[in-house]
Formats: sequence, C-alpha cells, structure tokens
Amino acid sequence: MFAAVVPFLTILHFTALLGLCLYGIHRLWLIRCLLSPAAGGAETPPPFAAPEEFPLVTIQLPLFNERFVAGRLLDAAAALDWPKGRFEIQVLDDSTDDTCGLVTEWAAWWRGQGVNISVVRRDGRDGYKAGALAHGLTTALGEFIAVFDADFIPPPGFLHATIPWLRDTGVGMVQTRWSFCNADHSWFTGIQSLLLGPHFSIEHRVRYQQGLFFNFNGTAGVWRRSAIESVGGWQSDTVTEDLDLSYRAQLAGWRFVYREEFHVPSELPVTLAALRSQQQRWAKGSIQTARKILPRLLTSRVPLAVKIEAAAHLMANIYWLLGMIVMLTLYPAVTWRVGIGLQQILQIDLPLFLATSGAIMSYFLLYTVRSGSRKFGHILLLPALTIGLAPSISLSVVKGLFRSGGVFERTPKFGVQGREQMPGLAFLYRQKNLPYLIMNALLFFYCLLPILFAWQRGTWFALPLFLLFPFGFALVLAQDLSESLLSRPLR
Repeated sequence: MFAAVVPFLTILHFTALLGLCLYGIHRLWLIRCLLSPAAGGAETPPPFAAPEEFPLVTIQLPLFNERFVAGRLLDAAAALDWPKGRFEIQVLDDSTDDTCGLVTEWAAWWRGQGVNISVVRRDGRDGYKAGALAHGLTTALGEFIAVFDADFIPPPGFLHATIPWLRDTGVGMVQTRWSFCNADHSWFTGIQSLLLGPHFSIEHRVRYQQGLFFNFNGTAGVWRRSAIESVGGWQSDTVTEDLDLSYRAQLAGWRFVYREEFHVPSELPVTLAALRSQQQRWAKGSIQTARKILPRLLTSRVPLAVKIEAAAHLMANIYWLLGMIVMLTLYPAVTWRVGIGLQQILQIDLPLFLATSGAIMSYFLLYTVRSGSRKFGHILLLPALTIGLAPSISLSVVKGLFRSGGVFERTPKFGVQGREQMPGLAFLYRQKNLPYLIMNALLFFYCLLPILFAWQRGTWFALPLFLLFPFGFALVLAQDLSESLLSRPLR
C-alpha cells in the first residue's frame, strides 16, 4: 500500500516546494521594494496647539486574566500626554481570576488622581476580544479609539504621534511599530524579535509606501470611530478580528497610515507554549479572514496590484502547511526516485529547497542588518525553531480552512522586561504541552529516516539538509521539557 501512494506523495512534495518558492519570490519582491527609492511620503501633520483642537479619545484596554501586567498597562495609559479632559480610559476586563481585584484597585487610584478611567465588565466572554471591544464601544465617548493589549507599554507621546494624522477625514486607522522590551531575555525571545520585526519594518513599510492594503495589528494603533462603525464593527467570526476589520475598512475606501518611526514597547512570549498559542491563533485567524474576505476582495474594484498583494498577505500562513508537507514527504520522495540516483535527485531537490530558503533567509538577514542588530546567530536558529513549530501551526491552518470563529486563546504575559526572571506565580498560567511533546517526539524519529537513507548510500553532502529537520524538533522538545520542569510550583 505504501508503494502505491509514494508517487502521489512525491508529486505532493514538489507541489509544496513550488508553493514555498512562490512565498520566497514574494519575500524577494518585498526586499526589492524596500531597497528601491521610496516615493515621497505624506507630510507630517502639525501638532495640536489650542485646547479646543484636541479631539476626545477613548483608550480601550482589553484584559483577560493578566495579573502580572494589568497594573503596568493602566499606569502607562494613565500617563499618556493628552489633556485629561480630552481622553477616557476603558478597561475592558473579562478576567475570572484575581486580576479583577487588581484592576479595580488600580483604576480607583488613578481616578483619585483625576484620570477619567472606568472598568467595563460583561456577564460572559461572548465574542472574546472582539466582543469586549464592541461592548466598550457602545458607551465610549471618543471620536477616536486607541487600543492597547495587556503586553504593551504605550509611551506618553503616543497620541501626539498618531491623532494628528487623523485630521485627514479619509484616514480610518493609524498603526505604529512594535518594539520588544524583552528581546534580550533569552535566545528564544531574540529569535521572536527577528521573526516579528520584519512584519513592521519591511512588510508594513512597503505596503504603506506602495499604496497597498495592510492591517491593524490589534494593538498600538488608533481607529476613527466612524470607520469601525461604518463597516459593521468588530466581528468574532474569525479569531483575528483586527485583520478582518482592517480589510473590511480598506475595501470600503478608508485609508490607513503606518508610522515606522514611532514604536510602542511590547512583551514577547517567554515560553514556547505561549508562543505556540499566539502563532496558532494568528495562523488560524488569517486563513479564516482569507475565506471571508477574498471573495469580496477579488470582485471589488480595487487595483489588480492591491488584490494580488492582499491575497498574498492573507494566505501567507499557508507556508507553514507547505513546509510541513515538504518535511513529511521528503523520505517517500527520496526513496521512490532512488532509481535515478540519489545524487541526481539532490541536484534538483537541494537547489530548489535552498533557493526557497535562501530567499526567506535573505529577508531576515536584511532586517537584521538594517535594524542594527549584530545577533546573526538568531538567523541560524530561526529555521530550526520554525520547523519545530510547523506541526502545531499547520494544524491551526487546517482548522482555519474549515472552521469559522473558535476560542480566543490568550497568550500568557508575565511582565518580563530585559533579562528579568519569570515571576514566582508564573506556573498559574501554565499551558498544556504533553500532546506537542508526543507529536514532536514522533516526528523527530521520523525525520531520522532520510538521514539513515543518505548515510547508507554515502551521500554525505545531503546530511546537513536532512539533519535540519530532526534538529528543529529536538530544539522544541528540549524547550518544552525545560519549561515543564521549571514551571512546577515549589513545595
């Protein structure tokens, strides 16, 4: 039976490789656009001066069980440099743990300092974050809505850097760049900063400069209230409500502004389990949004270039699934075609794989150089980490292809900055990782088969490529096991 399906698996292997090639070509296109002379951007609008010029802004802080960072977020929001009578803070607290008491006390203290801050609670978590934002909007007073997730620390000048751009009545949203307050915490957070940084400094930047669609990232941005309401508001039929609203708004004609020069510090996940849940939600939600938005996008009257880039953006997480298919079908493809010689096979397969990987790695290398980072070792570890994460994220992609909505899995935050240690109560937010340990262990052993095959035939130059796959699974297995041991409470 295995022999009967091997030809099909070989075809699937090369189809997935070609799909990854398209993804690599798209990365090269982004690089080309970034390095090309940029068109003159819009002139920076003048700041507000007279008190009557300052518009009323609502700052929404959606929270769910954030005992370690809730106070930090409220402090930063209350310290925003904006006339006190011209902004309000809504703490949208859906928490079910002691975060509720902390938020109530913190908000009461800031009210005593003259800050207009209220705590908004619901009976349930219907719609999750989208539901909380929509519920808060029903009582919000502001013309503009700023949103910050629990792991962000908005600088005092945030509103001055963003609100003036909304003087243009055609602008519906202003997004700022994320920076990372704990990128130096470990090799693990360092790789994440490399993984996420280019999304802003390359993708957002290029899309904004080229007049293409880009998305609100769920936090560190400001919306025009009428832009949200005019396109149906926040909706929870995807688990990436921010991406969904972004595309509905731009299809309706609203323009977005991206400010690369202004950054908002955020906290990267410090555990593999937290990163996994984050990436799973983003992958699943982006595919759900693609299913929802693409039919409307492709039949709209927006320029063809916008359609092509938007489709590439919405479908980008498919590359996790394609990479997983390449890995699973590598052994059948090599063994079935051994009759023509393993060396001849690798003259086709290896250059194709390396060309794809080379394009993607060039993208991250460019970001590393332009950002001033000298941690090139992270680039070497990045492929291994993504291989280890691919199975769990691929499953989420498949779920997104067939299911709408779903549970909004929060990403645990621990208030870690720089090289600070995890708080003693971090184990309370421990996530299950046993299923992933079992799955990755099985895949680790499966990925040894191509290595044994090449070893038996003396094809030594193929070994470095084949070793990358088990190394990736070994890396995440070691990280999962270490977190399991360290997260146990002391007795």
